[in-house]
Amino acid sequence: MRRHPQATAGDLTWMRQAVVSGEACASAARDAGLGAAMVAAAPHGARTDARRLAPKLSIQAELAEAVIGGAWLDLGREHTTTAVLEAFADAIADAVPGRRDPKSALQEEAARHGRGVAYELVAQRGPAHARTFVSRALIDGRQLGEGTGSSKQASEIAAAVEALERLRAEEPG
Repeated sequence: MRRHPQATAGDLTWMRQAVVSGEACASAARDAGLGAAMVAAAPHGARTDARRLAPKLSIQAELAEAVIGGAWLDLGREHTTTAVLEAFADAIADAVPGRRDPKSALQEEAARHGRGVAYELVAQRGPAHARTFVSRALIDGRQLGEGTGSSKQASEIAAAVEALERLRAEEPG
């Protein structure tokens, strides 16, 4: 609120969501090397599993949350707050009033024109520990975007980005 005093309550809600999203937490974990630390700290017999799990976005996000919680309990509010603000600086800087995640932006854009959005998972490839997903973004049943990602959510976001660009390109003047 102090950074954006003119932001609406809705904007602040979206901004908070962006800063504490799984992707933001996973990014902070990657930057801090938490996945590698997890693998290094794993008992010898569990290293294979740790190596398999460390790249997963959900695991990285959970590592960040666990470290933040542990730091809060061990070091206290002041030290933890400083470290969290530093670790999430990019996410905080990217969270500006009016900016929405691609799926929300597509939903809002389509709704302005009285159109509906749906997502369709069209493929899952690879082994369970390294799966790739392909999704389509449909506007009133018509495919406007397709995206690939390491999770269903990531593939839908990629599809939404493409669909949003095409939808905006179709708008008159």
